Amino acid sequence: MTDSELIPAHGGFRKLKTFQLARLLYDITARFCDRYVERRSRTRDQMEQAARSGVQNIAEGSEASGASKKIELNLTKIARASLEELRLDYEDFLRQRKLPELLSDHPALQRFKAKRCATLEDVQTWARAERRRQTASKTPHPFSSAALAANAALSLLNLCCYLLDRQVAALARAFEEQGGFSERLYRFRKKARKRKRKPPTDD
Repeated sequence: MTDSELIPAHGGFRKLKTFQLARLLYDITARFCDRYVERRSRTRDQMEQAARSGVQNIAEGSEASGASKKIELNLTKIARASLEELRLDYEDFLRQRKLPELLSDHPALQRFKAKRCATLEDVQTWARAERRRQTASKTPHPFSSAALAANAALSLLNLCCYLLDRQVAALARAFEEQGGFSERLYRFRKKARKRKRKPPTDD
């Protein structure tokens, strides 16, 4: 066993789809709270902290994976729980204001998914296009900007939480099959002792 096997490749969280989605959700939530949630409310603080926790724990878990798969698993679970909390906050925002929560097959959400937004600006462009579409078609009960933004966030949260569930399951299987740092260290030392006991061969 080499040193690279003892402490395997880790980090690289920026390439994770879950990290990319969580960071986009953080940007959306910061903007959403700035525009639609009372500045001094507890809800605003909770939403921003939950969104930030999702991003930070995915990143921290990825960085910790070289030393401890168990820590990576636990931090990824925390990220998943934080984003579930954020999802409930968006649902409550819509429910309490009697704004529509769109089904996944709603045409507006289908267009949103097709756009594959990667930045806050992409989401804002989609929302403006939907507002123009409603004006042009003279929709009797047009969606407000707040409703569109919340539904976009919920769509991304559904995807991110789904992917995090799969990530957690994969990490749990890997930990069960391969163990953590302690198990790798035991195998590393055992192999090193075996090499030392091996008698030298004659030339």
